Amino acid sequence: MTDALALLKGYGQAVNAYFERILAREEQSPARLIEAMGYSLRAGGKRLRPALVLETARACGAGREQSINASALAAAAAIELIHTFSLIHDDLPAMDNDDLRRGKPTNHKVFGEAMAILAGDALESLAFDVLAQDAEPALAVGLIAELAGATGPQGMIGGQVLDMEGENKSLSLDQLQRLHRMKTGALLCAACRLGAISASADQTTLERLSQFGRHLGLAFQIVDDLLDVTSTPEQLGKATGKDQAKGKNTYPSLLGLEGSRREADAALAAAIQALEPLGASAQGLVLLARFVVERQI
Repeated sequence: MTDALALLKGYGQAVNAYFERILAREEQSPARLIEAMGYSLRAGGKRLRPALVLETARACGAGREQSINASALAAAAAIELIHTFSLIHDDLPAMDNDDLRRGKPTNHKVFGEAMAILAGDALESLAFDVLAQDAEPALAVGLIAELAGATGPQGMIGGQVLDMEGENKSLSLDQLQRLHRMKTGALLCAACRLGAISASADQTTLERLSQFGRHLGLAFQIVDDLLDVTSTPEQLGKATGKDQAKGKNTYPSLLGLEGSRREADAALAAAIQALEPLGASAQGLVLLARFVVERQI
């Protein structure tokens, strides 16, 4: 766990510094908009998705922390911009209506609903602008297509729709897994694929890392559901128990706590197995995967 935290910290620092450079480019944009965007970008978080991009690129031979691949760094920043936009919009009264995110007031509580919507929109568009400007030209189109697919109607946004439509309904395990493959898993899988594409990985390696990402996405969501039941708002930095209150389908509600833990462990084992052909180069990804399942936040 300590090694995983060190990876997250190192990659997080690199991405945070890059965010400051990105925001500095926007000096001609409305100051209040940039302030709202920066508020949520600087609010902290594990930076797991960027770390997966950068560690996957490293596992595929594209540098180390001291010399990070420029395309991978752009992809890492882009996916966190998308993730941050989704959190701002998820917290809005029309969606999850949350007052707290990462231990701080949510964006709309500070800047108002209209500005929060616009800040989220701006972060989403900025993600693709970063890839277009900063990724290697030969890779930019593939990276943009990958992130767009994971974000859009067949990915995160589509999954959010399924989540809303499933409230106060009983879903089967297959239906729940489909929902979460889209809502949560799509971006986590895309993080691994973006890293591989940034490193010009071959098709076999890309597929191995895609399998890893898919299993990791499932494990992440199961643990997220468990933490909503077993943790306190102080531990998570956000409201807990809200899934049950809103009648949402979760793994604990379908499988129970012990059954959910077994599913998370099985998904972790499958994720690690997918990495076996990569050998020692994938050790950092194994550490991050174990962190996902063992985390308490």
